Amino acid sequence: MANTIAVVGMQFGDEGKGKIIDYLAETADVVARFNGGNNAGHTIVVNNKEFISHLVPSGILHKGKINIIGNGLVVDPKVLTEEIKELKDKNVKVTPDNLIISENAHIILEKYIAEDKEKNRHLGTTSRGVGPAYAAKTSRSGIRVMDFTSQDNKFSKELKPFVKNTTLIINELIDKNKKVLFEGAQGALLDIDHGTYPYVTSSNVIVGGICTGLGIGPKKISRALGVGKAYVTRVGAGPFPTEVKEDIGKHLQGKGKEFGATTGRPRQVGWFDALMGKYAVMINGLDALILTKLDILSGLKKIKICVGYKHKDKIIKNFTTNLDVLENCEPIYEDLPGWNEDISNIKGFQKLPENAKKYIKRIEQLLGIPVCIVSLGPDREQTIIMKEEFLF
Repeated sequence: MANTIAVVGMQFGDEGKGKIIDYLAETADVVARFNGGNNAGHTIVVNNKEFISHLVPSGILHKGKINIIGNGLVVDPKVLTEEIKELKDKNVKVTPDNLIISENAHIILEKYIAEDKEKNRHLGTTSRGVGPAYAAKTSRSGIRVMDFTSQDNKFSKELKPFVKNTTLIINELIDKNKKVLFEGAQGALLDIDHGTYPYVTSSNVIVGGICTGLGIGPKKISRALGVGKAYVTRVGAGPFPTEVKEDIGKHLQGKGKEFGATTGRPRQVGWFDALMGKYAVMINGLDALILTKLDILSGLKKIKICVGYKHKDKIIKNFTTNLDVLENCEPIYEDLPGWNEDISNIKGFQKLPENAKKYIKRIEQLLGIPVCIVSLGPDREQTIIMKEEFLF
């Protein structure tokens, strides 16, 4: 059993982290976000009601949890104020006791949003001002939450009660052996340093970003879990070696409801990429994998897994962020037999169709880590726990 657990995306975001965070939050004491802004949307379904959170950590839907917006985030005060109001309107308790905003997080100003829309469309960004806010922070011209809320403006009165020294608070909570869940946004291949640059986000989304984005030492992260879809999706511009554009791609896009939670844009769809998966395991130091949306593959006769790239007559066995390779390579696939059964309400790994079990086992072999959770749909009940020792 772990005391602190990191949950991060292994692909291009949209892996189903929101549902997993919500599931694990039930047994956590604290849920803390460490990166990004309102450019990420986590969709959670509770009692057939859908909630989309952009800034507030997913633990807010659970009573008695402390939710932390860390210093590594950039905060749009208008969006955060609206999100708090929307949660309250849905009878969700939001107070300074259960939501804490880092005084050192940076503010997204209106001019950053205008700049983002004008300059960065070709990168496939969400145009929320996140990139310019991080650029201002790095060039030391940004505005921190503590400075913003000390001024007289229409948002400071609303937000000021939530603003505290989160670095001190989260370290004290960990030292008291509280169960802390670190909630990642986006995915490993969108990391500013380790992703498919320049088609990336503006923050460190991998496990290392937790240390800087919350102010904790690496030894305080007990477990690192990676969330990956049973296939791969990507929104916006950038290379995607295993993308499938023909009928199967459209089938997966429709059945999987692959449209962005933040932008509504349709996601490109492709086969599971084991090179990408191994790379995510390496740069995050992952202990186990959470495999989501396995149910969407039901009904396919054949399922492909990418096990290599062919580029200019050269076989590549390890992922690279070289755009020339990623944009011009030919994926090398391994074919696995599919299954026809609807698996969305199956309880227990052993009850899955034989070919679904083989698919999971093959991914474990290729990535070199065990699968600890399999998700078969958006609801909490559609979850198979395979290895409890990786959880709280």
